[in-house]
Order: sequence, then C-alpha cells, then structure tokens
Amino acid sequence: MSRARQPPLVTGISPNEGIAWTKVTIRGENLGTGPTDLLGLTICGHNCLLTAEWMSASKIVCRVGQAKNDKGDIIVTTKSGGKGTSTVSFKLLKPEKIGILDQSAVWVDEMNYYDMRTDRNKGIPPLSLRPANPLGIEIDKGRFPQKDLELLFPGMSADFTSENFSAAWYLIENHSTTSFDQLKTAVVNLKKQANKKNEGSLAYVKGGLSTFFEAQDALSAIHQKLEADGTEKVEGSMTQKLENVLNRASNTADTLFQEVLGRKDKADSTRNALNVLQRFKFLFNLPLNIERNIQKGDYDVVINDYEKAKSLFGKTEVQVFKKYYAEVETRIEALRELLLDKLLETPSTLHDQKRYIRYLSDLHAPGDPAWQCIGAQHQWILQLMHNCKESYVKEHKGSALLHSPMLDLDSDVRPSPIGHLSQTASLKRGSSFQSGRDDAWRYKAPQQVVFVEKLTKLVVSQLPNFWKLWVSYVNGSLFSETAEKSGQMERSKKNARQRQNDFKKMIQEVMHSLVKLIRGALLPFSLREGELRQYGGWEMKSELSGQWLTHVIQTVRLSSESLTALEIPNDMLQIIQDLILDLRVRCIIVTLQHTAEDIKRLAEKEDWVVDNEGLTSLPSQFEQCIIRSLQSLKTVLDCKPGEASVFQQQKTQEDVCQLSIGIMQGFIDCLEQLSTKPDGDIDTSHLSVDVSSPDLFGSIHEESSLSSEQRLLIALSNCRYLERHTFLNIAEHFEKHGFQGVDKITQVSMESLKELDQRLFEMYIEFKADPIVGSLEPGIYAGYFDWKDCLIPTGVRNYLKEALVNIIAVHAEVFTISKDLVPRVMSRVVEAVSEELSRLMQCVSSFSKNGALQAKLEICALRDTVAIYLTPESKSSFKQALEALPQLSSGTDRKLLEELLNKFKSSMHLQLTCFQASSSAMMKT
Repeated sequence: MSRARQPPLVTGISPNEGIAWTKVTIRGENLGTGPTDLLGLTICGHNCLLTAEWMSASKIVCRVGQAKNDKGDIIVTTKSGGKGTSTVSFKLLKPEKIGILDQSAVWVDEMNYYDMRTDRNKGIPPLSLRPANPLGIEIDKGRFPQKDLELLFPGMSADFTSENFSAAWYLIENHSTTSFDQLKTAVVNLKKQANKKNEGSLAYVKGGLSTFFEAQDALSAIHQKLEADGTEKVEGSMTQKLENVLNRASNTADTLFQEVLGRKDKADSTRNALNVLQRFKFLFNLPLNIERNIQKGDYDVVINDYEKAKSLFGKTEVQVFKKYYAEVETRIEALRELLLDKLLETPSTLHDQKRYIRYLSDLHAPGDPAWQCIGAQHQWILQLMHNCKESYVKEHKGSALLHSPMLDLDSDVRPSPIGHLSQTASLKRGSSFQSGRDDAWRYKAPQQVVFVEKLTKLVVSQLPNFWKLWVSYVNGSLFSETAEKSGQMERSKKNARQRQNDFKKMIQEVMHSLVKLIRGALLPFSLREGELRQYGGWEMKSELSGQWLTHVIQTVRLSSESLTALEIPNDMLQIIQDLILDLRVRCIIVTLQHTAEDIKRLAEKEDWVVDNEGLTSLPSQFEQCIIRSLQSLKTVLDCKPGEASVFQQQKTQEDVCQLSIGIMQGFIDCLEQLSTKPDGDIDTSHLSVDVSSPDLFGSIHEESSLSSEQRLLIALSNCRYLERHTFLNIAEHFEKHGFQGVDKITQVSMESLKELDQRLFEMYIEFKADPIVGSLEPGIYAGYFDWKDCLIPTGVRNYLKEALVNIIAVHAEVFTISKDLVPRVMSRVVEAVSEELSRLMQCVSSFSKNGALQAKLEICALRDTVAIYLTPESKSSFKQALEALPQLSSGTDRKLLEELLNKFKSSMHLQLTCFQASSSAMMKT
C-alpha cells in the first residue's frame, strides 16, 4: 500500500494540556490529503471536527471541546487512510474562574455572574465582588496540581468571595514563591483597604451631621416642653414633631443622594448592558452574518454558526435571546428553500448536488432532499431526450423542403461512417479497368445519424452522474462525513431500500425512451402506432444505407459499453442489446438489398475487354462488390460481449439466404441480358483483344462491332469462370462471415448458372452449327451428283472442304475469345455435322462402287480431320454412316482410298493444323 493510504498517526500536540476550548496544534503523519479527506477528529473522546482546520498532511489546528474524560488520545480519521492512532495524549484541566474585568479567549458561563450581581443583601459593592488582586502584590501561580489542593483542603475554596474561603489554599495557589517581605507589604495593603472602608463610613456620617443636630435640638425642645406643660399636653405634639423630624431627615437624605444613586444605577445598567452585548455579540450579529455569508456562498460558515447558536440558545428562556434566535431560524428557513431550489436546478454537477444535499441534511431540512434531486434529474434527462428529438425532427423537415434526399447516391458510391468515400479503381483482375468516378466525395451525415449520436452522447454524459448519485444515496456516503451522522446514514439506507424499485423504474424509463427514440428514427416499423406518434415523426423518404447503419450500431455499442462500465444491472440494459440486434439485422438486410441493386447495374459497366483467359472484368467486379459488401458488415456480424448472434432467429437466416440467392441470381440475369442484347444495343467501339493472346486467324478489329456470337462466347467464358472460381470464392466468404445456408445459396446459384450456360451454349451452337449442317446436303448433291452414277473419285469434294473451313472459322472465333471453350464447342459442332452426314448417308437408297468409294473417302476425311474432337455420339454417327455404305472388296479400292486421304491431308495441311493434337495440348495448357 502506498504512503498516502496509510492510517493517520498523531505524534505530537501543543500544548499537551489545557481547559476546554483551548486551541491546540496537532502534528503527525498521513493526516489527510485535504480538508475534504478529513472525516473525524476526537480529543479525549470529544468530536472536534467542527473546529478543525486542516493545514497539511502533517498539521491540523483545532480547539479542544468539553470532554468527559480528563485525559485521552487524539484520533484522526480520513477517507484515504481510515481511523488512525496516537502516540501522545492530551490532559483536560478544569477551567479557572474568571473575573468580570479579566480578558478571556473562550466562552464564559455568565449565569453565576448575574446571580451575584443581583444579590445585594450582602452589602458588597458590585465592583468589589471579584477583585483581581486583593493583596496588591504580584501574583505568582504555583505548580501545585489542582487535585492535590482539593485533597489537602476538602470542602474549601481558594475563591475569597466563597463562604468556604481558605486563605492557606489561596496563598499556596497564588503566592507559593512570594517572599516574606512581600507578604508584609500585602498585610499593609489589606489594612489600607480596611481603613478606606472605615473612612468611607465616617464620611457618610459627616455628611448627615446637620440632620443629627436638628434631631437633637428637636428632642431637647420636646423634653423642655414636657417639663413645663406636662406629659399629657405634649404627647401629641411630641409625636407630630418626631414625624416631622424623620420626614425632614428622609427628604434631606433623598435630596443629597438621589442624583448620585441615580447616576450610579444608570452606570451599572449601562455597564451591564454593554457586558451582555459584548459577551453575546455572536447571537446579536448572527442574523446579519447569515445574510452576508449566504450572499458570498459561504454556506459551511452559516451551518457552523447555526449549529453553535442552536446548541447555546436553542432552549433559552431569556426573551431577548429568544427573539434573536427566532430571527436566526427565519433566515435558516430561507436558506433551506434557497438550497433546495439550487439542488433541483438543472443542469447541475454531481459535486454541487452532493454539496447541497449535505447542506440541507446539516440544516435538518424536512423531507428527503436526495430523493427529490434524483427525481428531478430523472425528469430532466427525459425532457432533454425528447427536446433533442423535436429539434432534429424540425431541422430534418426543414431541410427536406430545400434539398433532395440525402442518400440519393450512385450505385457505386456509398457514404462512409466518417463522411468520406473514394471509389476504388481497377477492380478487374489484372486489367487496366478504371471506374468512372475516382474523386473523393464528402457527404453530410443524415439527420437521423446525427440525432442518434447526439442522443446517445446526451444519455452517456448525464446518466453516470445520475447513477452515481443513486449509489451515494444507497451507501449513505451523502451523509457519512462524520461518525455523528451514522444515524442519518442508516435512515438514508432504509429509504434507499424502500425506493429501490422506484429507481429501477426510472432507469428503465430512460432506457426505454432512448431505445424507442432511436427506433423511431431508424426502425419506425418496429414501433406500435401510439409509440410512433410519441417517438417518431421523421419523414423517411429514403432508408439509410448499410454504412450509416453500421456507424449507428458502433455508436450504440459504445454507449452500451459506457453504461455497462457503471455497473448498471444487465437486465436494465437488455433492451439496448435487443435494439443493437435489430439494427444489426436491418443493416445486413439493407446492405444486401443495396448490393443486389449494385449487381443489377453491373451490366452498364461491362466493357467487353477480354483478357488472355477469355474473361471480362465483370466476374471480378461481381466478386469484389460482394466482398466489399461483406467486409462492410464485418463489424456488424461480429458479436461483442453480451450480444447474441445475428443469425439466431430462423427468419433472419431465411431472409439473408433469399437475399444472397437473389444477389447471385441478379448477376446471372445480368449476364443473360448482356449476352442476348441485339447487336445495335451494344457499344463495342472500345473493344480490344489482349495482345498476349495467340491469334492464329486474326483478331476482332477495334472498330468492328461485336457480334452476338462473340458476346455469347464471352458470356460462356465468364460463366465457366464463375462456376469454377467466383461462386466458390463467394461461398467461402459467406462461410467466413458466418452466413447460414451457404450450401443452399451455392447449390441454387450453380443450378441457375448452369441453366444459363446451357442456354447460351445451345444458342451459340445453333448460330454456328446450323449453317454448316445446312450446307452439307446442297453441297453433296451439287451439279446433279448421284451416288449411283458417279466417276472414280479423284479427291474430297468442295462441299466438305467448305464445311471444314467453316468449322475452322468457328474454331478460330472460339480460340480468339477463350481457348478453354474450344473443345466443348468443337465437339458439339462435330456432333451436329457427323449426325447430319450419317442421316444423309442412310437416306441414300443405293451406292455404286465409285459412289461408295467417294462417300467413304469424304466420311473418313472428315472423321480423321476432327478426330481430337470426337465424342461417343459423333463416333457413333460416323460409324452408322460408314455402315450404310457397301464394303470395299478389292485391295485396289482400299489403296486408292488411302492415297486420296493422304493427298487431302497433305493439300490442306495448313488449314488442318488447328485440328492437330499439339494444338489441343497447347490449348489445354
């Protein structure tokens, strides 16, 4: 553990003893990282945190409270280190009695003082009640312990105003080191003070001498009158005279001392009032101080002053104090209302919210401010979310009137999540194909996407503080600053347990609003009609593309991760996972739909430039288009922690499978459309042939138009490549990205491709074989030829040579486009020719000897020439044709046949080179 987290250790305190409210300096180690880190401070068991002033990690200044224990440890408690220990202790002394003229730095209980001031029966002048130094010499306090003196003089006191005054105790406590001479001086001082009192009494008598003399004269006159007139006559007169004398004495005394006594009483009253004002100025100034501190925002000072005033004057019976304390309560009530308004004010930081809650708690505000704050924050977050939606909906509708749909893009251009897109060039395998758009385009993000980003950012920024406020409310940390508030913390925890379901509903309401607002913007079809009116309102002229949906999914995923990091229970966040799953499914569907549209438009990009393998760029463009589409879905298909597979639902599997099949079928339809277009619809001004391709019989000129037969051959070559490579590669990519039903997609696509291939092949064979087959019969019977009456054969006739030349032309055309198609095409052409030749031979009723020899020569010449392209069907046809001829019986005929065949092969050696085995081997390589 680091040093900052070690428990506090108190190693010194200065002073180490004193009375209550003595200011002390505490030193030690790990005493906290700041004022807010200090949780508790006790000295001799009394909590001194209220007066504590944190200076540094090794120094704290505070005042000692009125503890019950005389001696105890100094314990410091911090957030970072917990409860600490102490190696020193503090001794609490009993307070000394302070005279009315003595200065004091601490609060003094003045009740006894006032009791003594009002006790005038003792006849002691008020200013002499507690003389500071009755002996008149320097006081030297001794070091004798107070407890020892109490044991030495039980029941006595060193206070000379006390009835149990002990002179010995007073001298030991105040003059233990005073010299004898100084004590003599003290005796003289005491005698002087006594003489002053006697002189004061004598002066008082001197002031009333005239009254006494008048009284004496009156008494003498009464005495003489009694002797002269007798007792009875003067009794009434004497009584009257005595009353007059007494009245005159009283009036004289009143006249002499009324003014002096009045001034003295007024001075005493003034002095008394000034003392009260001085000693209780804290209470009298408190209302004004509260106002000033509230204006400055020093709420901590206000709370501390209020706590002090409440402890001192909360239960007072003095009317003046009651009046001022009532004024204090009035201002504190206003402060409670002010703090509650600030607490419920939005927006507000979590720090301020906790601070205001603590203030209201310390001021004993009614109700539950923390729960009120949680409710206000909940409503504010919901209001922010709906305001965000309304503002973007208005902006979206306004922009829709001024601009065209934001997503009306070309098929080969899609906006990326960051708003940039560049069209990839050279998609064709090994060719110089360039897209018509290579420039980078910047697109403004759709309003729905910006709204989702703003909405999730709003929730992610506000919900953490909302959640942390609830956590603080649950664990009681809002009120557990000091140990004295443990009861309040328990009440908070109890309230939190009772309101746990209510808070859960608040979180769920926020999550539901977030999800439904996003659904209203992106998946309106997933909301009910009533929900759509509340959470929708968007004008969906065009649906978002897959790239924008991918960006939205990433945004929602990041928001979900941020909320999960707050340790919010998963059941509250499950609705977000359901939203992500629906967005992922929708993104896949939309992406595949857009891919299908792009595939349909590939026909417009066919340039008919053939490479040395007989392929155009179309298969490569098709494969690249699907690969790009799947790559754009990679992040969507990948499952993040807590997410389910996008293919877990059977309906999703079926929809994706059908869309994938539709994409493949769309490209097959594209091929068929290109290969079957009328000649006038094809622009072949840019047509060229790869120079690396061996062109035995010339090539298609750049300026010539592309014939239907050539387009069919190119389409057949592309189909062959698709079947053997492209479709298999695409199937691998589907499996790599986790698609379901790949076998079905491949099977259906292959069947459809083979059907197209067969149709195109039959069309080409029909174009090429039918003219050759149709020319055989007219050629055979040209010049009124008759098998029954013919001359001795001199060689192969021209009709067969023409047929071979036409077959060679087909070979050259196919070889120019694709060498790999030559065997397939030539075999079918040879089958057609052999079948027709067999039919013609079987239709002949009879052959002459020369006719049979001529027929066998031509059949054998054709068979031997196309031997490498013979199939079982063509071999059977040639066999049937030969069987229809009479057998050659003589060796002369057979020899002639062989010579004529060799002559034919020799004369047409150059033309027949394409039918040689070496050519076939070269083709296959």
